[in-house]
Amino acid sequence: MIKYDNKIIGKGNSVGEFGNEMFILFGDSAPDTLKDYCYTIEPKKVDGEIKVGDVLDLDGNKFEILAVGNVAQKNFEDLGHLTVNFSESGEVDEVLPGAIVVKGQNNGIDVGTEIKIEG
Repeated sequence: MIKYDNKIIGKGNSVGEFGNEMFILFGDSAPDTLKDYCYTIEPKKVDGEIKVGDVLDLDGNKFEILAVGNVAQKNFEDLGHLTVNFSESGEVDEVLPGAIVVKGQNNGIDVGTEIKIEG
């Protein structure tokens, strides 16, 4: 079941500074201090709850969700804000409140990338 489906509509000038370890999504309300580091999406609701074991799909590249921060879904739905951290090893040291951790390596995203969450 697809719980979420959206596309990246913009990106800040400094999104590459995080390398392949993470990326940040944010709606148009991103603070000026963060805008350059974020990919822009239109905030929308998730159909259900984002849970460990769900799959993040980035243009067909699938990543198992290993951890979900305690305000990640609320921030994602209300603000379009979500930090996605990648763990190649599949180990999770910690998860920030507004983040998810997924297993694998980021192969790169850009404007037009389709983002899905499947449960």
